[in-house]
Amino acid sequence: MWQEIEKIFGRSLRLSFSKEKFVFVFPVLALCGLVASFCRALAEGGNPWVVNSLAFLPIFISACLIMAAGVALIRLYHDEIKQKECSLSRILWQARALMLQTFSFVFPLLGACLILWLILGFFYLLKMVPHIGNSLSIIFSFGPFILILGSLILSFISLLFLFFITPLIALKSSMRWEVIRAIFEGFRMNLFGYGALLCIALVPFLFVVSLLVLAANLTNITYLMPGLMAESKGTVFFEWFFLMVPFGAVLSPAVIFFFNFAAESFVLMRKWTRVGVSLE
Repeated sequence: MWQEIEKIFGRSLRLSFSKEKFVFVFPVLALCGLVASFCRALAEGGNPWVVNSLAFLPIFISACLIMAAGVALIRLYHDEIKQKECSLSRILWQARALMLQTFSFVFPLLGACLILWLILGFFYLLKMVPHIGNSLSIIFSFGPFILILGSLILSFISLLFLFFITPLIALKSSMRWEVIRAIFEGFRMNLFGYGALLCIALVPFLFVVSLLVLAANLTNITYLMPGLMAESKGTVFFEWFFLMVPFGAVLSPAVIFFFNFAAESFVLMRKWTRVGVSLE
């Protein structure tokens, strides 16, 4: 198994550095950065309840955009492996309906997160009750904990959809629930193997993100903060957005690798579930 994984890792990495793919992925990540910057600016100095919702909203919006882009990337990777003449513009045109259908997976997660956020608002109202609000907030502190934990779990589920569902949509041109059920049944039967594939796909992404976050924090501490005594929402927006531009540029190859490896892993997982399919 590990020999197969080593082979598909090398192939996925080799085909991650493409000018055509970069030109396609970078604007998508820049748009995600724009959404994140806008939410970050709105949350600046705001009510904690609003801040909580704006912390998770960019995750699900970005998941929608990246999942749609992933369908095109996986189809392009499939043609590259088969050594077919491939064109990104042709693939985008042919897969436009499937790319829109990906929203049907992430939107329910976004809706569930918004419901959790509305319920969380009830606990913030309890905290504002005169005289006994602080006591009630201590007694019912388990409620916000469970709701925030639920939002984190929904965020993790969106990551699972990106890795496990996007290749299914791209390579099978369908979202047949029996195939999806077979994949997650295989996940239950081979938790280590499926989890290892997901972790390997995330290694380049997490490594690059760690470096970028460290560089951004150092930039904020040593360059931006000394010159900004009081930041307006507009200042926060532009500060974060112009940091997100290099984020998107450097992260693009890692995102491409994630979907390349997701396609390879999908084929490998289908072998494990005895349903043959091949990229080659």
